[in-house]
Amino acid sequence: MTPQQAFTGLRILDFTQVLAGPFATQQLAQLGADVIKVETRETGDLARGLLADINDGMAPSFLTCNLGKRSITLDLKKPQAKSIIFKLVATSDAVVENFKPGTMARLGLDYQALRDIKPDIVYASISGYGQQGPKAELPAFDGAIQAASGMMSISGHPETGPVRSGYFSVDMSTALNAAFAISAALFRRHITGEGQRLDISMMDTAFVMQAPQISKYLTTGTEPALLGNASPTEQPTANVFATQDGFIQVVALRDPQAQAFLDLLGCSELYLKYAKPAQRIRASAEIAAVIQPLLAAQPTAYWLEKLNAAGVPAAAIQTLAQATADEQVNHRLSLTEIPRPGDTGGVTQVVSAGHICEPAPPIVQRPPPRLGEHTDSILLDLGYSQQSIAKLHSDAVV
Repeated sequence: MTPQQAFTGLRILDFTQVLAGPFATQQLAQLGADVIKVETRETGDLARGLLADINDGMAPSFLTCNLGKRSITLDLKKPQAKSIIFKLVATSDAVVENFKPGTMARLGLDYQALRDIKPDIVYASISGYGQQGPKAELPAFDGAIQAASGMMSISGHPETGPVRSGYFSVDMSTALNAAFAISAALFRRHITGEGQRLDISMMDTAFVMQAPQISKYLTTGTEPALLGNASPTEQPTANVFATQDGFIQVVALRDPQAQAFLDLLGCSELYLKYAKPAQRIRASAEIAAVIQPLLAAQPTAYWLEKLNAAGVPAAAIQTLAQATADEQVNHRLSLTEIPRPGDTGGVTQVVSAGHICEPAPPIVQRPPPRLGEHTDSILLDLGYSQQSIAKLHSDAVV
């Protein structure tokens, strides 16, 4: 018998698309929830064609955010579709949407309308800037929030200026923030019997991700400088250094680590001369001029062995090909192979961010759904007859 997971028996009605919303609800699906993905007819989730060379509706960005879900297609502007939604809401525990603020209200599917059907519903809205306020209705994507939140102003090199991260840092962190908020609201409902309205914004999440830097600015009034690959602590012993055959990130922050690092390089006199962190920061240029050519004289593997043995935190700058083949990643089962819908082969994807141990770890219930794959079976579960389902198809409702 399969052990019960945290959300076994719960149903999530998922109106989200692209990355932040779908990845949030996927976390719940991998913990046992029945996530029903509501998509538009014909095109579906925008991510089905995002970052893809072929138009099969199974782009990498879609695959990685929709594991284990079921898909139903609906034209939400038609009254019959709203009736289907109301029936689904009556059987659901949470609703998650990431439309532009006000869209669900115009469709007659806002929190109050759905609360009238299911008083204890958890209703989560994910948006760029929040549901209210002077910027609430502005369109927002990951890069725009990286810029608006100050993230880009503290990333980059002085020579080249601000840069955005090479991955969707705000989208993916917002997803985990949303999954946590929904989980907390479901637990609160379990305790109190009450539903809850959740307002999750990408901008808020971006601030949380920068909390140490923002706190430093608010406390000192000093704007962070562009430090390139150096640590925000500004310690010269915490940076990316070129080796003979690549690059290595060294994070020698604590005094014993800095001392061990400089001793290893044969630069013990530098630590004796600059024993305090503030002294080393002021002497950053001098220290870097000494240690950089020493590190460049040997290959990365040589330095990793020496630094690890000395207890100095360090890692090679790996490509994605190297990182996904890392023995620790494989040991942790961070990746899993799933059947690719509509294909005879499989595809490897990232699994849940939370490494929950036995007896109920995250699992992939099923592959990502083809567009509308489960429409008929979901309608049958709701009590619709085969004849009425055929009529809904002919009327272009589903």
